[in-house]
Amino acid sequence: MPSKNLLITGGAGFIGSHVVRLFVNKYPDYKIVNLDKLTYAGNLENLRDVENKPNYIFQKGDILDLELLTDIFKTHQINGVIHLAAESHVDRSLSNPAEFANTNIIGTINLLSVALNSWKGEFDGKIFYHISTDEVYGSVEHGNFFTEETSINPHSPYSASKAGSDHFVH
Repeated sequence: MPSKNLLITGGAGFIGSHVVRLFVNKYPDYKIVNLDKLTYAGNLENLRDVENKPNYIFQKGDILDLELLTDIFKTHQINGVIHLAAESHVDRSLSNPAEFANTNIIGTINLLSVALNSWKGEFDGKIFYHISTDEVYGSVEHGNFFTEETSINPHSPYSASKAGSDHFVH
């Protein structure tokens, strides 16, 4: 039996596929469940080299689907989440901010809720990593940098929705 059963959301995207590949190859005793909606950013070609590995499972789906999330947690006994799924790209967020709020905020809340319900207060050995973006801090002048003390200052629906999801996770 695998020592960890990880759900990686957004695992067919550019960054997510690298995370999936790393975990599938580096931790053969882990079961890796990759949940991706396969929108404009997801591409299973990114994962052809791991698609037939015994510790890898792909599940097409949406983090807005509570029933699906609950089923995945139950079926695969998920004890860790690496959450990369998100609507991204500032320009796209300007034309459809509600889609960004739904996926990035409500989708994150769904994952948190299902994890809490599934783990029933037993958090030893459980992990929930939420991946954000530096854009939640706004702009920085050349030569400066953000720190943990930098105030959140989003400038687009994308960064505002990611900042919102960050707050729910925190």
